[in-house]
Amino acid sequence: MLGFLKKLFGDSNEKELKRMQVYVDKINALEQDMINLTDAKLIAKTDDFKWRLEKGETLDELLPEAFAVVREASKRVLGMRHFDVQLIGGIALHEGKIAEMRTGEGKTLVSTLAAYLNALSGKGVHVVTVNDYLAKRDSNWMGKLHKFLGMNVGLIMQGMDFPERKAAYNADITYGTNNEFGFDYLRDNMVIYPEQMVQRPLNFAIVDEVDSILIDEARTPLIISGPGERSTGLYNVLAEVVKKLTIEEDYKIDEKAKTVAPTESGIAKVEKMMNITNMFDGENIEVSHLFNQALRAKELMRRDRDYVVKDGEIVIIDEFTGRMMFGRRYSDGLHQSIEAKEGVVVERESQTLAAITFQNYFRMYDKLGGMTGTAKTEEQEFQNIYGVDVLVIPTNKPSMRKDLPDVVYKNKRAKYKAAINEITELHAKGQPVLVGTTSIEQSENLSNMLKKQGVPHAVLNAKHHEKEAEIIAKAGQKGAVTIATNMAGRGTDIVLGEGVVELGGLHIVGTERHESRRIDNQLRGRAARQGDPGSTRFYLSLEDDLMRLFGSDSISNIMEKLGMEEDDPIEHGLVTKSIEQAQKKVEAHNFSIRKYVLEYDDVMNQQREVIYAQRKKILREENLPENISGMISKVVERTVEMYAPKEVYPEDWDLVAMIAYAEEYYMPTGKYTPEDLGKYSREELGEFLQQVADDNYQERENALGEATMRELEKVIMLKIVDQKWMEHLDAMDMLREGIGLRAYGQKDPLVEYKFEAYDMFQAMIDAIQDDIVKYLYKINFFSQPQLEDHLAEAETVHGESQEEIKKKPIVNKHDIGRNDDCPCKSGRKYKNCCGKNK
Repeated sequence: MLGFLKKLFGDSNEKELKRMQVYVDKINALEQDMINLTDAKLIAKTDDFKWRLEKGETLDELLPEAFAVVREASKRVLGMRHFDVQLIGGIALHEGKIAEMRTGEGKTLVSTLAAYLNALSGKGVHVVTVNDYLAKRDSNWMGKLHKFLGMNVGLIMQGMDFPERKAAYNADITYGTNNEFGFDYLRDNMVIYPEQMVQRPLNFAIVDEVDSILIDEARTPLIISGPGERSTGLYNVLAEVVKKLTIEEDYKIDEKAKTVAPTESGIAKVEKMMNITNMFDGENIEVSHLFNQALRAKELMRRDRDYVVKDGEIVIIDEFTGRMMFGRRYSDGLHQSIEAKEGVVVERESQTLAAITFQNYFRMYDKLGGMTGTAKTEEQEFQNIYGVDVLVIPTNKPSMRKDLPDVVYKNKRAKYKAAINEITELHAKGQPVLVGTTSIEQSENLSNMLKKQGVPHAVLNAKHHEKEAEIIAKAGQKGAVTIATNMAGRGTDIVLGEGVVELGGLHIVGTERHESRRIDNQLRGRAARQGDPGSTRFYLSLEDDLMRLFGSDSISNIMEKLGMEEDDPIEHGLVTKSIEQAQKKVEAHNFSIRKYVLEYDDVMNQQREVIYAQRKKILREENLPENISGMISKVVERTVEMYAPKEVYPEDWDLVAMIAYAEEYYMPTGKYTPEDLGKYSREELGEFLQQVADDNYQERENALGEATMRELEKVIMLKIVDQKWMEHLDAMDMLREGIGLRAYGQKDPLVEYKFEAYDMFQAMIDAIQDDIVKYLYKINFFSQPQLEDHLAEAETVHGESQEEIKKKPIVNKHDIGRNDDCPCKSGRKYKNCCGKNK
């Protein structure tokens, strides 16, 4: 049916390629003109393009000539001429598409075309890679080309200081990792002065290994956190408790859904061991939650697959790339539960200060393009989430790769035996072999088997990631055997050694199918680059996770009916197809999960955009007096609504409480009595309180000076907004954690989440306004002479130096209540902070 429709309507991918070929023909027609230019005249084209843009030409109109300039400059600087298919890839990137290009087709060089063209606008281009090594390599390598043409090139890496980051972001083209770009965005929305921001408005991003960054890593948010207050002792206790529980009797595991749930028997045992009556009482909610996390850590999180223990720390392993993710931690107590399980120091849980998913970060760019060898299988997700299409670009030379049918055995022992036999035979004749595994544990088991066979080999996994580029670069040499845990985004070509082409090129041995076809295709894609020969084969068993959970029943029945022995394999195209069908089901399921997660995060993102937009206005000091005036009016309105409601007779208004409330926020203390307020109607009362608030505020501004008042407004507004936003993030996390239970009441959890999130956001806005008004009216300042007197007095009384005193907040201690926020801005109450010993 699909083939019939393609014949009827035409293949959309082919149509796009034909449309872009028109551009390619124009670029090729300009090649001789570019060859005839001197270096100086070729470089001068950059200023000419910028001038033409200012005069009204568009980037699309400049594209053929600009791409021709880049191709000629590349020949002179890098010794590489862009192929026609690479020009098509550059056009796709410029148009905000994802270019799917096979491994070895030169994606890194492709990026220079779109990066140069879009950098002409002066708005900046971000080239995003998956690790610091690739970012540094590409900025140095491709940077030579850009610098030759007069472009500034920046690099963002871990550990860079503020001036370096600022300069890098002000460059025409900036290279860096997805993590660094995302964290810098969050940090920019936590600064006190606009000069402390490093990023410019997000213009155009070219994302390398786009499927890895925008899909695989999209589920894990970037989080900037501070220390939390939850004790770590409970994690160790529960780690010991769950060791005493028995699977099936005390808890059940759903491997397909990747969940674990306690039984009534298990709950009863835990309650007895923890000496609690009911685990689900409100007072035991923390125990209940962390018990479930301890079970997850015990049964679902596997060492050397999901994480490694390195230098006494738990380091997460990226499921798709096999790399260690330093600095990343599982949230919601799971990381601490794993630490307790492994017997390492349990770190305190942290409080979220700022967070964003890659999905929502990259959707903020005005234009987004990407490159990868495997994207077509995820095209629906790219379109739905990011609004970008995938263009499959043909190889420069016809592909010579042979993808052999999968071979399926009854058990893992037979599978590994067959795979080892093939590796040994190919090694003996000198053909290089790359062996793909899905876990560190699996790669080390295979390594031990090969050692017993006397086959020399290299192992690449998260434990040996420092030698990654070196190991991969040598994988195509004669007789080389390389074991690698996942191959996504390796960024280094496997070049064949002498005599290897005649032996059949690089052979890929897959020892297990991944849940995603895309990851399998990334492994296959390492063979047969640029017209080289190569071959691939997957060895599977009915005991593999994918086969066991999703696809083994029909194949197992066939093997039983045929009376096949353990070492007899099934090798047929139908087997491969049935496995791919199982993978499609899992992919669809995972996509629905990611989409569901995004729907929740979109609610948070809308609120984040509001807060960050308001924050930027405060930073730029836009309409500060008007905003403050509006907040004061809101607080005055709430005063009247609370203590003089419409439905209550005036003689029943609680004017004593009204005065107490007003004095807490905006009214001078002890100046007005209930009798003063009782002579007004409700409308007049509102006007009177507004006038009192305005007069009091004006008096403070006159005393402090206009400039000081504006600075005070800005700093206090930012401080309160940040504090309330952090509290709101925690509250939203708790809401999200429990909202799924609404489904038992026949309610849609997402709809319920949206309603409650809206109410919580409004409550946060009210709290922000209340606190800002209170601080602006109540905070006390010292003039410089008073400050010096205060310091001298303090030095005499307390014996502390002036330098030590200057580091402490200077406040009037008589105006601070024990339950007020501490003026030192720690976020704690005064009685628990600077006033602890008062």
